[in-house]
Amino acid sequence: MRTALVTGANRGIGLELCRQLKGHGYEVTAVCRAATEDLADLGCRIVSGIDVTEPRTVGNLASLLQDVSIDLLVNNAGILIEDRLEDLDLDDIRRQFEVNTLGPLAITRALAPRLCDGGKVAMITSRMGSIADNSSGGYYGYRVSKAALNMAGVNLAHELRSRGIAVLMLHPGMVATEMTGRQGVPVEDAAAMLLERIEQLGLQETGTFWHANGERLPW
Repeated sequence: MRTALVTGANRGIGLELCRQLKGHGYEVTAVCRAATEDLADLGCRIVSGIDVTEPRTVGNLASLLQDVSIDLLVNNAGILIEDRLEDLDLDDIRRQFEVNTLGPLAITRALAPRLCDGGKVAMITSRMGSIADNSSGGYYGYRVSKAALNMAGVNLAHELRSRGIAVLMLHPGMVATEMTGRQGVPVEDAAAMLLERIEQLGLQETGTFWHANGERLPW
């Protein structure tokens, strides 16, 4: 049986990815800060109390999973804080950088020994991290943190290629979750498209940036 681990699994895209991965026959480990009833109902292995920005809890996760081999790691945990130049808060930017960039990097480093050769790492990023696609400005912390996540993903793609592990940067689209004020495509559709891309893309596409709908995105 293939195995998957999803961070930020207690709600939104993460929760739906866990649900659909279970439906595809994966054995799923759901990682989150605090579990929800909806997550508990899925029957996944839940590891709660994990803050991707805290080295101690990330280390605890790695220790708890010493018996697990991971075919698919989905770095989904993330936050968005709206800002513009006139109300810029550097602490908010730092927080987004810690969660959106350093968190996935720390999780991948900690779990690298658990990743199966030939497996995949999916970074749930955003086209708002694309420099070429930025036509409106604003969202300083979110844009900066997701652009940096994309660079971290490319670095990981180079380092993990020798093990046959593909690293993919995936934009889910505008999804109707709590983060977006419930505006956008249904979370079920977004998760299905993401999983379709994960299944379709492999080592030949490692280190590349994609919309869930199959469009390749510019850096």
